[in-house]
Amino acid sequence: MAISTTGPSKGGGILEKPVIERTTPGRESEFDLRKSRKIAPPYRVMLHNDNYNKREDVVQVLMKVIPGMTLDNAVNIMQEAHYNGLAVVIICAQADAEEHCMQLRGNGLLSSIEPASGGC
Repeated sequence: MAISTTGPSKGGGILEKPVIERTTPGRESEFDLRKSRKIAPPYRVMLHNDNYNKREDVVQVLMKVIPGMTLDNAVNIMQEAHYNGLAVVIICAQADAEEHCMQLRGNGLLSSIEPASGGC
């Protein structure tokens, strides 16, 4: 919107008619729709068994590092890794998976990430 005046007088300015873009209510542009459909694929955070960490310590680290991790879930994940050699800790976005993996490693656990085929 622009303001134009007709000389050095006070007041009396003329306002130009604002330009209003016509859009369909509730409809996003094609670009926005494509962008919103492009969702990062989920990743699994894997816990590997090791012969160094006590089971209780593994449970404590899982609860400390993974948001919302309950004692029961941490024990189940620890047991699965202990007996099967590997357990899925959480499935999440790649950036979060990388962060969780690094935190688990930083606390002495063996961890990796992999794409979660088939979704969450």
